[in-house]
Amino acid sequence: MDDSRLLGTLERTFAAIEQARTNHTPSLQPREIGRVISIAAGIARVSGLPGVGFEEVLKFPGELYGITFNVDEDELGVVLLGDYWQVRAGDPVERCNHVVDIPVGDALIGRIIDPTGRPLDGLGPLLCSTRFPIERPAAHIMDRSPVSVPLQTGIKVIDALVPVGRGQRELILGDRQTGKTAIALDCILNQIDKNVLCIYCAIGQRGAGVARSIATLRERGALAYSVVVVTEGNDAPGLAYIAPYAATSIAEYFMEQGRDVLIVYDDLTHHAQAYRELSLLLRRPPGREAFPGDIFYIHSRLLERATHLRAELGGGSLTALPIIETQAQDISAYIPTNLISITDGQIYLSPALFELGVLPAVDVGKSVSRVGGKAQLPAYRAVTGDLKLAYAQFEELENFSRFGARLDEHTRSQLEHGRRIRACLCQGEFAPLSVVEQITLLLALTHGRFDTLPLPRLAEAEQALCTAAAGLPASLRQRCESTQPLSEEEQAFILDLVGKVLGGMSATSDSDLP
Repeated sequence: MDDSRLLGTLERTFAAIEQARTNHTPSLQPREIGRVISIAAGIARVSGLPGVGFEEVLKFPGELYGITFNVDEDELGVVLLGDYWQVRAGDPVERCNHVVDIPVGDALIGRIIDPTGRPLDGLGPLLCSTRFPIERPAAHIMDRSPVSVPLQTGIKVIDALVPVGRGQRELILGDRQTGKTAIALDCILNQIDKNVLCIYCAIGQRGAGVARSIATLRERGALAYSVVVVTEGNDAPGLAYIAPYAATSIAEYFMEQGRDVLIVYDDLTHHAQAYRELSLLLRRPPGREAFPGDIFYIHSRLLERATHLRAELGGGSLTALPIIETQAQDISAYIPTNLISITDGQIYLSPALFELGVLPAVDVGKSVSRVGGKAQLPAYRAVTGDLKLAYAQFEELENFSRFGARLDEHTRSQLEHGRRIRACLCQGEFAPLSVVEQITLLLALTHGRFDTLPLPRLAEAEQALCTAAAGLPASLRQRCESTQPLSEEEQAFILDLVGKVLGGMSATSDSDLP
């Protein structure tokens, strides 16, 4: 072989070696290994990893992971995300060089996962190529748009008196077993065919309760547009702590794609208790009710991520419905007052109303939406203007009438009207109503068309009106859901329909008399 051919062969060989080296550069980063000093319920103390930062992921034996919480000079306080009883003092701990994250993408829709992204529904692995850190900064003020588009819940008392807008944070609070989760599930069920993606985050709930909620979503077809993030009561407290942040990162992925997202945190009481447990085990200074001083901050940085983005950024929205459990109707306790001050309003469920059978047991006097009518369809404003005031006056009159005082005719008529307001605002569980059905019922209520009807027949009358509302002209039904208020002629047309339906019922009831 002559020199020129040998030189060409060597050049091609070196070029191939260089190309291979470029395409596959071996990692020269050394593995950092530490040791477990001690182990407790859900936390571990680790030494030998001086370069680890806050909230960085560490790997323990048995595919167990943890998050660095305390970064001290000589040791690390680590929150474990799994079965901590398999860890022993002296076990090796490896640095992972990234913060805790979760898979995001369309493959999550219809799936049930835990806060680390592990599937719990037996439908195979998640095929997601994108991962988001669970802690992400909230959108800047200049990136946000006003909350102006309503999020219809399908619940009359909420849509009429405590409206929720897309991008709003509306707190649901009340004593245990008063129907908080039922309201949240009703909101999810009502989003079918409304192009709203739903995230249901169960935090430290009983397994039977979570299974019942998931079964409700599956039976009614809501799981097809929902993602469920689950931690049960017997899971590690670290999983309960990261659950709402992981669920919010999933929601933010869809929001940044320009979609409207509804997220339910059920509930943040267990989240606060899990964080208190971890903080006390890590020897962080306790404050009021033994909660650490940053308990307000962990919830505020979570709920600040709910927003409505500007059109230039896609126009997506993230609506948050956090749930809080009160004790003995004490809404002035530490955690409830924190959440009330963070959110844009609250829906308070009264145990007294629940015991009376007024369901949903929404206390209209203590419930408020700070966004108000700006996030309500104009058709509602035309029919609910004086409804809240009339209901409040009725409650005062009802308390006064219990003393047995003689009442004049006007006062008695106010009491009868108020009783029908309360009865009309009642609604069955998992039975959301459309906008047209609600407008028809509320219009009949505010114009006193139910006042001459016996209370036992009110539910029958409502059902008949809902059936009749489906026969309204398509243009009028679209008008109810549009951004334009109903004209007097359109209201009169609906009231004429109401008169025909209720008139037929009155004639039937009169003919039944002996």
